[in-house]
Amino acid sequence: MHATRPHPNIAIPPGAAPPTNPSPVADGWDFLVTPPERDPLGLWSESHRHSSFTPATPLSSSLPHDITFPVPDHSSRPPSRASSAYESAAVHHARQEPSLHRSTSQRASLRPSPTVRSAYHRPTKSEVTLTTPTSSSSRPPSFIEGSSGESTPELASTQLPDDVVSKNLLDDESRLRHFQKGTLMDVDEEWYKLVPAEAQNVLGKEEVLRQSVLFELIKSEREYVRDLEAMKQVFIRNLRDYSPIPPKRVEAFIAEVFCNLDPLLRYHQEMLVRLFNRQMEQHPIIQGVADIVLSTTVEFGPAYEEYIKHYPLAEARHRAELRRNPAYQSFLFQCSDHPRVRRRDLITFLSRPVTRLPRLALLLQTIDKHTAPELDDKKDLPLILELLNKYIKSSQPGIEAAESKVKFWALCESLIYQKGEIIDMDLYDQSRTLLHAGALFRRYRSKADVSHTWAELHVALLDNYLLILRPEERPNGAIRYGVVSRPIPLEYLRLGSFDGTPELRKEKEKMAGYDIPMFRSSRTVKVYPFKVYHSSSPNTRAYTFFAPGEAERDTWKAKLMDALEVRKVGQDANKLFAPLTVNEGFFKASGLSVSNLGARFTGKITCAAPFSSNGRNFVAIGCPSGVYVMHRDESRPKPKKVLQLSNPKSLYALQDFNRFVILFDGGLHAYSLDLLGRVALQLSTPQSLDKSLERISGSDAVVLFAKVGKIGQRTMVLYTTKSFLQVSLHALSVVHPSEINLNPNQRTPSSFRVFGEPASISKDVHDITALHRHIGICTERGIQMADPTNLNASTQTPTVVPNFNSADGNPPMQTLQRRCAGAKPLGLVRCDDSQLIVIYNNVGCYINKDGTPARSSGYLRWETRADSFAHRGAHLILVSSSFIEIRSLNTGKLVQVIEGSDMRLVHSSERSVMVTMKNDAKSGSELEYKLVELVETANLEEQQLQEAQMRTPGVRASQKIWDEWDM
Repeated sequence: MHATRPHPNIAIPPGAAPPTNPSPVADGWDFLVTPPERDPLGLWSESHRHSSFTPATPLSSSLPHDITFPVPDHSSRPPSRASSAYESAAVHHARQEPSLHRSTSQRASLRPSPTVRSAYHRPTKSEVTLTTPTSSSSRPPSFIEGSSGESTPELASTQLPDDVVSKNLLDDESRLRHFQKGTLMDVDEEWYKLVPAEAQNVLGKEEVLRQSVLFELIKSEREYVRDLEAMKQVFIRNLRDYSPIPPKRVEAFIAEVFCNLDPLLRYHQEMLVRLFNRQMEQHPIIQGVADIVLSTTVEFGPAYEEYIKHYPLAEARHRAELRRNPAYQSFLFQCSDHPRVRRRDLITFLSRPVTRLPRLALLLQTIDKHTAPELDDKKDLPLILELLNKYIKSSQPGIEAAESKVKFWALCESLIYQKGEIIDMDLYDQSRTLLHAGALFRRYRSKADVSHTWAELHVALLDNYLLILRPEERPNGAIRYGVVSRPIPLEYLRLGSFDGTPELRKEKEKMAGYDIPMFRSSRTVKVYPFKVYHSSSPNTRAYTFFAPGEAERDTWKAKLMDALEVRKVGQDANKLFAPLTVNEGFFKASGLSVSNLGARFTGKITCAAPFSSNGRNFVAIGCPSGVYVMHRDESRPKPKKVLQLSNPKSLYALQDFNRFVILFDGGLHAYSLDLLGRVALQLSTPQSLDKSLERISGSDAVVLFAKVGKIGQRTMVLYTTKSFLQVSLHALSVVHPSEINLNPNQRTPSSFRVFGEPASISKDVHDITALHRHIGICTERGIQMADPTNLNASTQTPTVVPNFNSADGNPPMQTLQRRCAGAKPLGLVRCDDSQLIVIYNNVGCYINKDGTPARSSGYLRWETRADSFAHRGAHLILVSSSFIEIRSLNTGKLVQVIEGSDMRLVHSSERSVMVTMKNDAKSGSELEYKLVELVETANLEEQQLQEAQMRTPGVRASQKIWDEWDM
């Protein structure tokens, strides 16, 4: 490698000529030389490939001829280790020469005999284990240097001091110091090699074994600390300095992969210092170390639990980066040449803390076995072992959870969705987990319905969805999973029978000894059925799976039941919209076929409108028997009937204009809003309210529906009327009371100003959506855009969205067009400055400003067929008779499901969303309906943060805390 290597001190005569060396790149080994395009860090420059000078005198000639050294036996021991960069430099016996940059071939030509090398140079493990095939071969450099080209103590290979010598040349204290520094030969790093034979003979066999294991404990702790330091100095520091990962992600990557390495290293560095001090004080016979280990073990438990539980995630993050980042691959290849790494991969270093506790426990058990009862260690060792076992056991559930997370990530990356459909399952949320997965079988009927075939599926149970997948093996051996059926949210998942009798399935057996698929006679195996279904579509989305064993079926049942219960509890505790009951027990209808059984039946709630008057809060409620108003500020509010109007269909409270608009069988009328509240409080008579009546529609007009909305700076009333030949759309602008002028030709002032002439529109119109400047007229053919201030001009040349004019030759758009063709448009909502979402009863799609489909013509599919919708902030609320789906507006992600019976949307505005539903607690011939308001909740953490910021002016939360996750 192209780094400063440990070398002996060599006196090089002036003018010495370098030896002749073969080419550093030999035939057959040129693939190891990294080309410039694979060196994104720019660390393998050609100038570092060869040495600038080499000694001319053979190494052996500089040694005294009367000194001989034993040749160490490396066959029975692992190769020796280079000293660590953190160690203090030892006293040098000769002048140090400048660092050399040698190629492998050059080092081979200068390599002394084993006898000489054992005295003057302690070989690194890479030199011993990585043997080049020939003297002319060369491997590419892997040493990472600083930008200046000079090696630093942190980045360079550690240069061993000159006093790396055999134990035969040192006294006992010097040998022990060299052991602690790591500069002693590996064959000499044994307790019995550092203790005189006379001392060993005095001790008994048990004590010799105990001292040997104590020495091994200290030695293993030294090696462990050096590996942890190598992670910081070789990997982490160079990740920051050379940026094989984009700077925005590097800190997040280090935190994810190396987790809490710093506290672990700190604990063990402190313990190693104390062990070294104890060793120097008591060598050669150490009385005990249990007190040192115990004090550290008590403290490092939580840090180890955190690291071990996180390890599977760290490994997965490392492997994922390794697969997709060539610069990271090159970086690790260079790091592997560092002497402190010794060609070990990063996984080996990351797993060191995971295996340290079991290995430490094994050493302590051996020490305890050979420790006499009267020694102090005997009482502390069982306590240490108990703590270590506790830490190991407590981390197992965390490891399983992390491994499940890794499997979950692998599953997410291998999913293949159906083309065109937009599915946001929130897979990369931190709380997502894979609860259970496995192979299940499903039976498919043939078209003739005579026979059936079996398909092997992969079913995965997440904490929020059930996935039904078909495994597909790719040529490279990777397995991808195609989504067979739309994922089922757990809110809609229901369990069927799990006690069906087993059935027989034919299974083909592969013939052994063949690389190609060859089958012999089939055999029959038992499979055990169970059923699940989608609660919104129990007939069309019911699934019968077959488990390969009864135990596996029972496992699926238990996992599914637990997942459904946990999901329900989690959703109830984290509602984005909390259903708040406004009224129950008052509005009732007959459960029989007859419409009315007496005055006690009001009928179903058909519409509602909250409003305020004179500082009091009210809600107006419409039902077949009339209009009721309820004072919400009372402790037990009871609705009071204020208007005797038949079958009100829509109610609108125009707060800023003191107008109450109502659509009923008699037409479209308006009343005073203040008088409505006073009549509810019995402060005014109903006759005074009747006097404030203002007829909006004509007396003979049949009004189909009406909508009130703010368009531009105007509040407008839009309604349609039906005549014998056509349907007309009317637009009225609401006039503020301060701007009303009495017309001499009118008996009373008018609060509504006609805006242009009525426009003829399609007869199949069923709803209107008000946008910022335009309106969307919902028809069976699509949504027709119009300008309410100029209806006739905009309806003569209508613009219909979505615009499928460019669908020819565009398969995704054609697929979207077919989806929308059979759906009923409900309206559209603005998502941002550039896109809107068109809402149908069963699908949704995004469009641009010009009406063309956006997001590659993708579409959203609702889990249930919607009857109406509401828009609140960043969420879309879809209402059907049995379910309310709340979805993210920009992604379509399902965030909440509310289940009920006979539900209808009765009010939708910027301030409030109200629905009515049947009270299932009541049974019999009497049906009871309640009014429920969907109240948007606030995030508790965000609310606490805002309150804290308000309490401490000038101090705000850092806006850059998540910048590193900007992907």
